[in-house]
Amino acid sequence: MERVVCLLIGYVCGLFQTSYLIGKKNHIDIREHGSGNAGTTNAMRVMGKKAGVLTLLGDCLKCVIAMAVVSLLFGKNHADMQMLLRMYAGAGCILGHNFPFYLHFKGGKGIAASVGLLIGLDWKLLLCAAVVFFAIFAMTHYVSLCSISAYIVALIAMAIFGKMGFYALMEHHLTEMYVLMTALTVLAIWRHKDNIVRLLHGEENPLYLTKK
Repeated sequence: MERVVCLLIGYVCGLFQTSYLIGKKNHIDIREHGSGNAGTTNAMRVMGKKAGVLTLLGDCLKCVIAMAVVSLLFGKNHADMQMLLRMYAGAGCILGHNFPFYLHFKGGKGIAASVGLLIGLDWKLLLCAAVVFFAIFAMTHYVSLCSISAYIVALIAMAIFGKMGFYALMEHHLTEMYVLMTALTVLAIWRHKDNIVRLLHGEENPLYLTKK
């Protein structure tokens, strides 16, 4: 039951669509411009760097807030599985971001929200993912490739850190956390399926933060 509650808390927080709201303030529907994605990269392309940064911060923060709420609700009574419950909240937030019911389930790809998940879960995972993301970005400027690679690395790092005993979870809770992270990784890859096709055909648009 606790898992369902955590998912719902996360989903509700994930419904705060930062780029969509910023777009509405600028009298546009972000989903009808650029790539049609309600996320950080498209917000930056369509509305500029400031909108992109605000979208990134807003989407990260909503996931952190969801996980903090779960910690307050279940921290004392479920201390032995608090990390797992926080992860359920983070997963729910990503689902709410990707599939907001009031926008006909057409949201973003969940990458910025996933950054919030790593922030609220384990700084070591965030560090591993960030190093890979920025290293690949410096070489290719393909945000989609960076995001997919960072997600896969975070999954591998989680498995390694878990086996090293960093998470102080019972084995079945640890396995459950691996399954959740694997599902989120698969979801992230699936949400980038069009980008993957464009990458394979050499048609993906790079993102440059400064003029070339």
